[in-house]
Amino acid sequence: MPFAHSVPPSASAHLGPVLRVATYNIHKGVRGVGPQKRLEIHNLGLGIQALNADLVFLQEVRHFHHQEAQQFQRTWFGWPNVGQAEFLAPEGFEVAYRTNAVTKHGEHGNALLSRWPMGDVGHHDVSDHRFEQRGLLHVPVNWQGQELHTVVAHLGLMHSGRVRQVQRLAEFVARHVPPEAMLVVAGDFNDWGERLDAPMRELGLTRARHPDGRLRLATFPSRIPFFSLDRIYVRGLRCVNMQVPKGPAWARMSDHLPLLAELAPEGP
Repeated sequence: MPFAHSVPPSASAHLGPVLRVATYNIHKGVRGVGPQKRLEIHNLGLGIQALNADLVFLQEVRHFHHQEAQQFQRTWFGWPNVGQAEFLAPEGFEVAYRTNAVTKHGEHGNALLSRWPMGDVGHHDVSDHRFEQRGLLHVPVNWQGQELHTVVAHLGLMHSGRVRQVQRLAEFVARHVPPEAMLVVAGDFNDWGERLDAPMRELGLTRARHPDGRLRLATFPSRIPFFSLDRIYVRGLRCVNMQVPKGPAWARMSDHLPLLAELAPEGP
């Protein structure tokens, strides 16, 4: 197993319930190009189980892809016969998936895997132009008898477009999430210049940070992580522990590393 099953609990974790949240861009379950192209979706399944998270926010998830399914059908394990979100979900988890991008041979989008019961699944298109199809996946979750709202995000490659997408996120949250509800927005923000925290704060979301004060936990590129592209933003919650699993097994599965956080409700 490439990652320890539990992150050591923080000193304050025993004071109340803790929600384990992971965000992971899985690169469509495939790595490499040409003859070196390899299927990693089966290893990713083991990795996601090892995270032992309550909620897993996934980006670049294949729903289907005819060309790659044919290419890998005769490999040792083969292309999954269900969508990648369903394939990756640990036993007993509920699954939500919505498509962001439709291509010549298939489609991919965002997904949420949840240990806790889900409510109605919503999707909001935030594409900034026709060459980059992007969306927000919105799922209310019943956690410990409380409604927790989740949004899986994958923002664009241009900063100006990302700023507009954050504004659309703000408008979406204002319409669909009660102001008093706990909220987690997580995903790949493509924020190379570390410039989105301020606009996110304007809509009431704080970036989760390690309890020792570290804000930047690098997740990209996976082999030599330097950029903190993958983020978890919260409202009504605080971060009590945070980790990026590393090592050769994680480095080969995707071009991103997962980001894992333990969250607890804010105090009165």
